[in-house]
Parts: sequence; structure tokens; C-alpha cells
Amino acid sequence: MREMSNQKRISRIEEILRHKQPDLQVILDDVNSSQNLSAIIRSCDGAGVLHLYYAAGCNDTLKVHKTITQGAHRWLRRKHIATEEKVTFLEEKKAEGYQVVVTHLDENAVSFREIDYTKPTLLVMGNEKEGVSKEVLALADHKIIIPMQGMVQSLNVSVATALILYEAQRQREDKGMYETAQLDSEEQEQIKEEWLYRDIIARRSKGKIKLPGE
Repeated sequence: MREMSNQKRISRIEEILRHKQPDLQVILDDVNSSQNLSAIIRSCDGAGVLHLYYAAGCNDTLKVHKTITQGAHRWLRRKHIATEEKVTFLEEKKAEGYQVVVTHLDENAVSFREIDYTKPTLLVMGNEKEGVSKEVLALADHKIIIPMQGMVQSLNVSVATALILYEAQRQREDKGMYETAQLDSEEQEQIKEEWLYRDIIARRSKGKIKLPGE
């Protein structure tokens, strides 16, 4: 019975990896709420995001709330980017062919629905109070807003991230990008081995052992 259960788990992981979108990435620019981080992780997993980056200064060890992520943190690759390195990181992404899409209330900003997210995209979400930093804004290919009809001008960063990612998912689904594996077989196998190791340890320890990146 346990062998059958393990095989189902492996099959589920393989299915998830076939749908992952490695060129739809998210970076958080000094988001400082661990609750927001955890909710964003869950939305990223739901939309098929593989890579989540977070640039932070003094608070570079944001806690992951497992009651919020519901295990989604185990199915993403998360990486901390030092504040002083985020400009270089973004420049490198642009050189790789990524469009940098930044949420920012600006007269030149367009609705988030007007962007073509089927292109390699790095979505930048800003700090809860001050938004995206000036040095990051200078590198933006597109500035976007979520149209609001009330007195408040913006949504909570985790809610905003979810809305934008699910617009990206809609566009990518329409183009059939979830039906064709975006990761090659070697990458899928490598990530599967990483995930299986983490999954087995997490289940055997019933969450008592802190795994790397948690």
C-alpha cells in the first residue's frame, strides 16, 4: 500500500513539473511581511511558477508560514537576492531576454491585462508601503497597475500578485503552454530528485525537521 502511495506521489510530482513555467518568474522587492511572502508562494505554485526571488535588506530570513503555504513552499525554487545585487540581477535577466514587468502607480502605467505574459517575464512586486524601489523602476520594460474603482488605490501585495499571475496563467493556457513541457527531461529529473528528497524527509519528520530554505 505504501509503495502504491509513493508511486502516486511521484506521478503527481512528474505531472506538476510538466506544467511548470520556468520563464514566468517573480521577484519581491523588499516585501517585509512573512504572511504576504507565504501567500505569494502559494499563488506562485498555483500558477505554475518555478522560480521566486526576494530582495531584502536587514530582514533577509523571512519566515515561511506553513499554515498559509499549505506545503506550496516545497514546490518552488526560492532564492534570496541581496539588496545591493538586485540591479545586477535584473540586468542579467534582461540580457537573458526577460521582460521586466513592475507594478507601479504611474501616469504611464497600463492595465496588467495589457501585457503579453507568454513572453519570458520577470514580475516585480514592491514593498507594502513604498512600492518598488527607484533603481528597479529604472529597469522596468513595463509598468502596470490593477484598475481600482474605489477610494483605495492599490491591493494588498499578495492579492495583487495572485491577480497578475492568474492573468499570466490564462494567457499561457490559451497558448497551450501548460500542455507542452517547458523544462527539458534532464531538468525535470533533477528537480524531481530534489523534491522527492525534501518530501520524504518532511513527511517522515512530520514537519519537525527544518529543511534548507524553510
